[in-house]
Amino acid sequence: MLKPTANSPLSSNFTLRSLMKSLPPLPSKRKTVTFKIYCSQTSQSPNPPPSQTLALISILRAIPDWADQVKERGMERNRSLYNHENWVEHRSSYRHVRHLLSSLSSRVILSLVPPVIAFTAVAVLIAGYNSAVELQLLPELFPVLRASSLPYQLTAPALALLLVFRTEASYSRFEEGRKAWTKVIAATNDFAQQVIASVGVEGSSDGPLKKAILQYVMAFPVALKCHLIHGSNIGMDLQGLLEVDDLAVVLHSKHHPRCIIEFISQGLQLLSVEESKRNLLESKISCFHEGIGVCEQLMGIPIPLSYTRLTSRFLVLWHLTLPIILWDDCKWIVVPATFISAASLFCIEEVGVLIEEPFPMLALDELCNLVHNNIQEAISSEQLIQAQLKAKRKSHSSKHSPNGCPSP
Repeated sequence: MLKPTANSPLSSNFTLRSLMKSLPPLPSKRKTVTFKIYCSQTSQSPNPPPSQTLALISILRAIPDWADQVKERGMERNRSLYNHENWVEHRSSYRHVRHLLSSLSSRVILSLVPPVIAFTAVAVLIAGYNSAVELQLLPELFPVLRASSLPYQLTAPALALLLVFRTEASYSRFEEGRKAWTKVIAATNDFAQQVIASVGVEGSSDGPLKKAILQYVMAFPVALKCHLIHGSNIGMDLQGLLEVDDLAVVLHSKHHPRCIIEFISQGLQLLSVEESKRNLLESKISCFHEGIGVCEQLMGIPIPLSYTRLTSRFLVLWHLTLPIILWDDCKWIVVPATFISAASLFCIEEVGVLIEEPFPMLALDELCNLVHNNIQEAISSEQLIQAQLKAKRKSHSSKHSPNGCPSP
């Protein structure tokens, strides 16, 4: 504090400016901090940051992505052929209880979680909005969302026909795929039996070539299965059926089933058999080409997309407006009504979508194993059957004299 003295009397030379100069300067950082706080309080952005938007999108996509993963895992599961025990369980009186208890593990039901939750949430929002308007919690300019049920009564048969035709078209594709594979399996077994019967036994000159052709025949259904099922490991599946050099040629080809057919065709040309037998065997290869063509058409040509999109859009619009139609009659019951309707109708549509691609729904692995076992059994029993028949012929000829009369 400045005190006046005799040597320095208080005069007009002592001004406010000289006082400010005598004071210590304020730190510059304080001005910067004050400016930053001031700016953060006055310049607030109306839009949320991009990180929050991305987090919200990821949360909304988490449930559909999970449902798709459950569905794809179910598509990759191996099916099994039914036996007598399976049919007994299939028609058991306890099947309804068993099916109900396994609902939470059903991929069809789990795949319906995203749409059913979405439409049920819309019903809750509409019911809450209408209740708020009727209780005068909102201004009078907000109307109650209601409409006549007559349009729904008129369009309900159209929706039912769409779902029925959609499911029927998908099942016809499933049935066509099943018949195509039935022909492939039958043609494979028939071709293998013809090779075994037409070509000499293993000790003859054609024995190694015959064995190789039968290996190609057993490998054909496996190659066709891997060609149709996404994610199949053809190298692992054919590892025990083909030799290493043959397997390398098949793996480097663009079309694995046709490459194996080429192996079979070239092998038939090298056999030392009669021309009529060779022509008969070559004529049976056409069944393999026919099976490939039918299966590739089923894989590459789905049900017309316009029909699929129309069914999907119809279902979505139906359930988005269903709470509005039912509000006057049901009030808050529109929420469970929408839930039940969405779960039922979308379940029918989901089954049609799943069986539209028939090959993951078929027990192709077991069919290929069945063909392999049948051919292996035919090969192992070939020499035994021939020995039995030769013994019968020898014993029969020994019991008769050369003139055709039975010996005494």
